Amino acid sequence: MKTISGNVLLAAFALAISAAPAFAEDVKAGDLVISQAWSRATPGGAKVAGGYLVIENKGTGADKLVSVSADIAGKAEIHEMAMDNGVMKMRPLDKGVVIDPGKTVKLAPGSNHLMLQDLKGPFKQGDKVPVTLQFEKAGKVSVSLDVQGVGAQAPGDAGHSGHMDMKKMPDHSGMKMK
Repeated sequence: MKTISGNVLLAAFALAISAAPAFAEDVKAGDLVISQAWSRATPGGAKVAGGYLVIENKGTGADKLVSVSADIAGKAEIHEMAMDNGVMKMRPLDKGVVIDPGKTVKLAPGSNHLMLQDLKGPFKQGDKVPVTLQFEKAGKVSVSLDVQGVGAQAPGDAGHSGHMDMKKMPDHSGMKMK
């Protein structure tokens, strides 16, 4: 009986590990550490997706994320979302994002983020989407965005079992792209 219950526990543990989502490993580039790289699954026919990640500068000098590229997208940019007279506006950050020494920059939903446009295919939950970040000092850095559920708000969030909870989503009806 002891052996059977031990085998059942071992099997349950193995199943739990295999069912857990895999997360992108931290990527180190010079003094920068890039972590929590993720995106959301895209609904059928969607031509845009956001990319989110955390960049920590462990050095003594600033670096700058100057651009992004991705083979799956016809166009990739670093974007900012900001309120302007009560209207949420999104625009490219042509001058990039500075990561000061000892600081952490988070690209997240509703804030600065990567914008992947003219997608060549859908993002499906569980996929890994390769992107290349171009830094002023650290150079080109390849990372993979772990694709979460459609309504995910953070890495590891299943996105409400793949269904978007519209009551919890911010109202973007007045948002304009510049």
